[in-house]
Amino acid sequence: MSDFKNVTLVKHPVVNRDLTILRDVNTNISEFRAAIKRIAMILAYHALKELPQTTFEVETPIQKTTGYDIDQGVMVVPILRAGLSLSDALLQFIPDARVGHLGMERDETTHQPEDYYSNIPDGVEDDMVLVVDPMLATGGSAHDALSFLENKGAQHLRFVSLICAPEGLQKLEEEHPNVHTITAAIDGHLNDDAFIVPGLGDAGDRYFGTT
Repeated sequence: MSDFKNVTLVKHPVVNRDLTILRDVNTNISEFRAAIKRIAMILAYHALKELPQTTFEVETPIQKTTGYDIDQGVMVVPILRAGLSLSDALLQFIPDARVGHLGMERDETTHQPEDYYSNIPDGVEDDMVLVVDPMLATGGSAHDALSFLENKGAQHLRFVSLICAPEGLQKLEEEHPNVHTITAAIDGHLNDDAFIVPGLGDAGDRYFGTT
């Protein structure tokens, strides 16, 4: 459960174990990537479980029965670059999803996001759009990304993140009350450098092996 009304906090033993792997400073890059992938697949399940379906008749080797297909397009939009760590796993869960990209980087002095790239496929108005970023800290990048997509006409938005700070969730609830967030953890607070505490450090650097 969560104190935030628009948040699904996923509780699962596998998620708890893999979050511990991600938080551990001694986790190597291959273990880090594998843990992110496993959690992302579980988050994708929760993010997409309300997709509308259509039915049709399908014939098995034994008899005819009712089959199902997804009745809405899905678009995955990672916030570059760290969001790429989640998007690959989401595409394994729903491989026919389309992919957009939003490039944002944090100014290390102001802690505010700066936009530098965008490429969003047509059809964002009708698709279920999953905006993905492993860490929701101040909420600045997520807010900018969601605002950009809303201005493009997106109506069915979800935000998917590994770890969220209460400050970021509060910002999203105030600025984007119709956007539901799916996350594996809500941590304690932000430090003076706007990093999540206890967090896991810089998810992008640890995933890509950079500093």
